[in-house]
Amino acid sequence: MSSDLFGADADSRAGYQPLAARLRPTDLHSYAGQAHILAPGKPLREAIERRQLHSMIFWGPPGVGKTTLARIAAEAADAHFLQLSAVLSGVKEIREAVAQARQHKASGRDTVLFVDEVHRFNKSQQDAFLPYVEDGTVIFVGATTENPSFELNNALLSRSRVYKLRSLEGAELEAVLQRGLAELGEGVAASAHCLSMIAAQADGDARRALNLLELAADLAENGEITTDTLEEVLQASLRRFDKGGDLFYDQISALHKSVRGSAPDAALYWFCRMLDGGCDPLYVARRVVRMASEDIGNADPRALTLALDAWQVQERLGSPEGELAIAQAIIYLACAAKSNAVYNAYSAAQSAIAQGDSAEVPVHLRNAPTSLMKEMDYGADYRYAHDEEGGYAAGENYFPEALKDSRYYHPVDRGLEKQIAEKLEYLRQLDKSSTIRRYD
Repeated sequence: MSSDLFGADADSRAGYQPLAARLRPTDLHSYAGQAHILAPGKPLREAIERRQLHSMIFWGPPGVGKTTLARIAAEAADAHFLQLSAVLSGVKEIREAVAQARQHKASGRDTVLFVDEVHRFNKSQQDAFLPYVEDGTVIFVGATTENPSFELNNALLSRSRVYKLRSLEGAELEAVLQRGLAELGEGVAASAHCLSMIAAQADGDARRALNLLELAADLAENGEITTDTLEEVLQASLRRFDKGGDLFYDQISALHKSVRGSAPDAALYWFCRMLDGGCDPLYVARRVVRMASEDIGNADPRALTLALDAWQVQERLGSPEGELAIAQAIIYLACAAKSNAVYNAYSAAQSAIAQGDSAEVPVHLRNAPTSLMKEMDYGADYRYAHDEEGGYAAGENYFPEALKDSRYYHPVDRGLEKQIAEKLEYLRQLDKSSTIRRYD
């Protein structure tokens, strides 16, 4: 017997239940997917089958069975199951759950306390679980769609084992849909092709797949789900795109790495995936500008200009002209010569400054707007490069004296930076041969 938010018995709900709820698995045999953690011999399966549960975090996208797996584990261990939602609950509800758990503990029965969307609890709320996890009052099971490393306290993480749940594969979803068809009864039918279409649209989410199947069954004439039925059901449906969540950052990461890897087709694919999921094109435009400096840099300075132009087109014209301009920039960047020399130079200079002293500006480089400053030799002996041979003051130093030989920028031998490297080497040779050397 289990309780949900301390309300009615979870097994005694009356009235209509969605298809996904009716098909919720009750044991590992009927549970779909997650073989990487639940195959025979895997630690989690062993813990469930041996009724030796431990505190854990289930991390994965929506609709992959986090809540169901927690219920199955509790049922297998004959433990009392309590469920909290971090969206609706606070410290008061946590205390009530602990009080219930203590009553069951006194009668010799463990309690699995399942916290859905645990990442929504703040630090103090997460800390409230620690004493009861420590003394065994509850077996804590948290579910989250967000990366636990960023969203959960280290103290709670150190007391729990994290299991990463994956989106269901197409074949796994189709198997779930076959069970859904059987549950709907003999009056509903769908071809393998239609089930494949639903699985593809569900994008790894079993709950979403069953909801789409149920909706299609309601709209189907004579119970036959056809491609026309599915087009009506799916036309307003968007693929899962968790703005601000892990899926969001995974896709922008894939886009960035595709550009860096000179893979224009893959970069375009991830861009369109993000647009299809509802991402703001201006966000992508801003990230493309970053790519232009970080991964192309001076190997092809035109990349930055094109990225900024695309951003401006999106701001001025909107859709669809703006998205096309961004796509143009993405493809150009992916095909351009690559260099991270500017990015590395910037990072190296920042690191040197963070670790070093605040060195004074050399006197010859200082500004001298007043007569007093001139009397103090500010700017004295400064060599005006335009008046030097070749427009270069060979042997001059522009660093604080202690740093005069520092080098942060190391151009690569690709694109325009190959020519930049040759010029810098030529200037260094002039410095070495110059008879005028400051701080010799």
